[in-house]
Amino acid sequence: MYQKILVATDGSPLSKKAVASAIDLAALTGAELVALKVIPRYPQSYFEGGLALQAAEISRVEKQWADDAQAIVDAVQKAAAAKGVKTKAVTVKSDLISDAVIAAAKKHKCDLIVMASHGRRGIKRLLLGSETQQVLTHSHVPVLVLR
Repeated sequence: MYQKILVATDGSPLSKKAVASAIDLAALTGAELVALKVIPRYPQSYFEGGLALQAAEISRVEKQWADDAQAIVDAVQKAAAAKGVKTKAVTVKSDLISDAVIAAAKKHKCDLIVMASHGRRGIKRLLLGSETQQVLTHSHVPVLVLR
């Protein structure tokens, strides 16, 4: 049924549920899993960041974000291995999370994307946006959304 499943995670409790479901689905279908965490780029300009920081401090923050992201996908890989699922842990830097998810699915030749959604409605959805909605709208790969 599925050969490769991409699961996008941010390490939140909600995305951990999506990860658990993706691992179970991969185990059930014999698919490989690609665990993806998108790392935002640090705002570089004065107007984006609000506070100018030294280059060394920016490097430290970016390294911390990268280390945290790697720990999240490594935890997914470990949980999947416990269920006998082959997993590749991937981190990507991008300001556009939805585009990074779609690009990673294409690059790794995934035939399903699994994501969580907070299910925001109304003004909260308008103000906060939805990366999941963007992936649903623009992906050519089927997307499984979990709440």
